[in-house]
Amino acid sequence: MSSATDTDRTFPAALAAVAEVDFYDDHYLSVDEDEDEYHRFDFEPTAYFESAEWTAGMFRSWTGNPEADGDVYLPFGQDGAGGRAMVWRARPGRPLTDQPIVFLGSEGEVGVVAGSLSDFLWVLADGYGPMEAALAEELASRPEEPLVRLAERHATTPRRTAEEIVTETRAEFPTFEEDIHAMCR
Repeated sequence: MSSATDTDRTFPAALAAVAEVDFYDDHYLSVDEDEDEYHRFDFEPTAYFESAEWTAGMFRSWTGNPEADGDVYLPFGQDGAGGRAMVWRARPGRPLTDQPIVFLGSEGEVGVVAGSLSDFLWVLADGYGPMEAALAEELASRPEEPLVRLAERHATTPRRTAEEIVTETRAEFPTFEEDIHAMCR
């Protein structure tokens, strides 16, 4: 039996604040010595969760599994290639803000991003979007002041680096990638 928090689709205020950020503004451009100028955040947040029907279709398409419904995922943004950032309702009975954030890439990439919405805000503040945090091997701290201020307004967890948050979340959910790929056909 599901509790109200397991089926809650109310969009959290903190994600609404993230949706107001223009991640394609020049402020979020960075130059890498080995590459041309690029966007540090390949992230297009939405101001809503995708519908359950849309999510089921996306998840079935992504896994190639007609039985996969993705009902524990709430997509709230994407990267430029169509990869999705999602709240993963992995902790039954707990509110959406206490659920982990994960990423499913358009080319089969998979990874955890943060253990909670609050920690996700600190990952953004430390200079990483969902795709970058989920897939990076190393996460050098590069704070973004506008996002630090956003996290300071909405976060309920202490400030930590993206490296600390992602490492902790990977340790808590070590089989996430295997579990997702096991659903693929």
